[in-house]
Amino acid sequence: MTTSENTSHLAAEETTLSLPDGEIHVCQDGPREAPVLLLIHGTGASARSWEPMVPLLTGSHRVIRIDLLGCGRSGKPDGASYAVADQVRRVAAVLDRLGVDHACVGGHSSGGVFATALAEQRPDLVSAVVLINTGPHMAASIAKEVPLRAGSWTDLTDDQIRLAVSDGFHEGFAIPQDFVDQFRDIDFHAFGAISQAIRAFLGERSLPARLAPLGKPLLVLFGAEDRRWNPASAADYRAVPGTKVRTLPGLGHSPNLEDPPRTAELLLAFTEGLRQEEHPRE
Repeated sequence: MTTSENTSHLAAEETTLSLPDGEIHVCQDGPREAPVLLLIHGTGASARSWEPMVPLLTGSHRVIRIDLLGCGRSGKPDGASYAVADQVRRVAAVLDRLGVDHACVGGHSSGGVFATALAEQRPDLVSAVVLINTGPHMAASIAKEVPLRAGSWTDLTDDQIRLAVSDGFHEGFAIPQDFVDQFRDIDFHAFGAISQAIRAFLGERSLPARLAPLGKPLLVLFGAEDRRWNPASAADYRAVPGTKVRTLPGLGHSPNLEDPPRTAELLLAFTEGLRQEEHPRE
């Protein structure tokens, strides 16, 4: 099933692709001939979490966003595996189906875990990696446990949901209604299974240890006021040769929502630098 809104080469398109183990919702924006930027959301979120940044990126990129299985408008089939390896296998299948040969892959929060795993599983597809407030290992976690139960969650007011997820942003940030609505749509079975899968993946091996041998250009952005991952842990990514680490003063766990222009500017500077390295005379 496909719905499109065509404006010449800047077509905005939403597609649901049927894979053998579930349906994946995909959004595409920007020129189809432009370099591909794949954006992967964090746990409990969806492709919508990138919406404030998309208009800032499509001038130079074909931006592809997906809802991981169990999230957003993707399928939530009974008995599905939410293991990190299976999720990124589906992501790779989506890129293959779309005819994408290679992409810069960005992930917010746990989305960075999937970006890393995709680079491991399909290095041919991943040209560079961008991690936005992604903890390098479980020892860096400083998040407080918030008991999420479907039964009580549906009874919460918008303000109560904002309070429950407030540590996902810097102190005093006005959480957008869109983000509240995303959390109301959580499938709690999938949320729990994905969370466990991420912990298991990080417990096996840290992200810097996984990324170091791959030789992929890496940009790490970290809000200095993150209340879920220790901001100082961003320095651990320097173990990956050539990594660029940028700390964002005044921002918390979600720079893509808290300050889209500043986040997009740093991301675009990174991809432009890569382009100039590949085509130094342009």
